[in-house]
Amino acid sequence: MKQISTNLLAVLCVMLLLFTACKKNSDFTVEGVVSGADGQMMYLENVGVSTVELMDSVKLTAAGKFSFTKPRPAFPDFYRLRLNNQLINFSVDSTETISFVADAGTFATSYSVEGSENCKAIKNITLAQLDANQAIHRLRKESESGLLADSVYSRQVLEAAEAYKDVARKYIYSAPMSAAAYFALFQQIDGLLFFDLYDKNDSKAYGAVATSFDHYYPESPRAKHLYNLALQSIKVIRSQRPMDLDKVEKKEVSFLDIELPDVHGENTKLSSVATGKVVLINFTAYMSEWSPALNMEFGDLYTRYHDKGLEIYQISLDNDVHFWKNAASNLPWACVRDPQSVYSQTAALYNVKQLPAIFILDRKGNLVKRVDDVKKLEADIKSCLLYTSDAADE
Repeated sequence: MKQISTNLLAVLCVMLLLFTACKKNSDFTVEGVVSGADGQMMYLENVGVSTVELMDSVKLTAAGKFSFTKPRPAFPDFYRLRLNNQLINFSVDSTETISFVADAGTFATSYSVEGSENCKAIKNITLAQLDANQAIHRLRKESESGLLADSVYSRQVLEAAEAYKDVARKYIYSAPMSAAAYFALFQQIDGLLFFDLYDKNDSKAYGAVATSFDHYYPESPRAKHLYNLALQSIKVIRSQRPMDLDKVEKKEVSFLDIELPDVHGENTKLSSVATGKVVLINFTAYMSEWSPALNMEFGDLYTRYHDKGLEIYQISLDNDVHFWKNAASNLPWACVRDPQSVYSQTAALYNVKQLPAIFILDRKGNLVKRVDDVKKLEADIKSCLLYTSDAADE
């Protein structure tokens, strides 16, 4: 009996050790040293598809050491260390230990990282993005001061953006299934994506990463998000070719829904006005000089075609909420405002690079047109109304 008890105890100890080992192997650890940060707070945050969640924090001592251990994510995911509004972005895709060494003064730019090749790549991508941002901001100041001609400014801004994209493409096309590729794809300048969803060449990058994530991580929220964006991109690019409406692909592609407060403070969804309607989506700024004339044009279109199925969903990026409310209060269509203004994540998802930006949804909720020429807007709307009406009758 004593022998049985001893054997049972041994089995239980082995099981406990195995359980502890399995539990330990399901965690990841982020550790490091930050010099010059005595008494400062370090935060660990999880960066989701559309949200940032605080996971943990620690008050650093003179030694500057920190360590966070958290459950390993089911799919590759992104995190960041935050110190005095400086950020170090990194990814986790396995049970690993990632080590950082940094100085508080140059925390976001001059750190070293070990334990993850993806994290090393993300550092290089971040530095390229910072270089492009700094170059573009410098060019903007020179342009505003009259030191650069408009043509020179535009060309040099494109060159700065292209320099970042050259770095990003190396990671995207060499390992499109990697967290670094995903990270490179979604870097921004002033809230707008470097890679244009609706540019024929840039859309290939979205397609490469979307296809790889769909293959390797089909249940990941990021895979589903990428897949939807890639389909959206393909749909719009195809629509920008000379269209034979009889050959338009009939497969439904959902639009990216928007939910923002209207002039009464009530949230209004794009989907709530889009059902069975042709919708003109407009990102705008009411304080711009061109806004009154544009709204007059919209008013004429709304009067002529609203009864035939046209709706307008207008998103203001104005900083001044009171100015917007006064200007929008008497307009007959859906008027909403993004409080993030020019840093709007909604505008970034639609890859709005300048205002006004205009898109058209058909009655099935497909994003069928990005309007580049306002003079052709009425013809585009008439064509869409006619086509979707005929299709509904068949």
